[in-house]
Amino acid sequence: MNKITAIVLKVIGGIALFAAAFFLLGYITMHLWNWLMPELFHLPVINFYQAIGLVVLSKILLGGIRIHTGPFGQRKLWKAKWESMSADERNEFRTEFAARCKAKWGKDQPEPKATN
Repeated sequence: MNKITAIVLKVIGGIALFAAAFFLLGYITMHLWNWLMPELFHLPVINFYQAIGLVVLSKILLGGIRIHTGPFGQRKLWKAKWESMSADERNEFRTEFAARCKAKWGKDQPEPKATN
């Protein structure tokens, strides 16, 4: 199997996985709503498309829309940035990060060790 075929299969698999998860979330949302909400709060029963709308609305309102850089993508970006820093910049970053953590959580953080 060549490289292009593997990429096409990954894209098709990703789309299929997204579609399956989307419909499963809609189905679960519809059944949970219809099981709980009419009985507890006297709200109307909803259909599948309304449940999909609730899933999309809750994603927008609660989760936002983010573009992921892939598995461990942020880690790779930080690692590249860390490796491009000099020893003095790394030490300054550690000191500032420790000070921010101490201020935020009120815990005594050990002073960072100087690296050569």
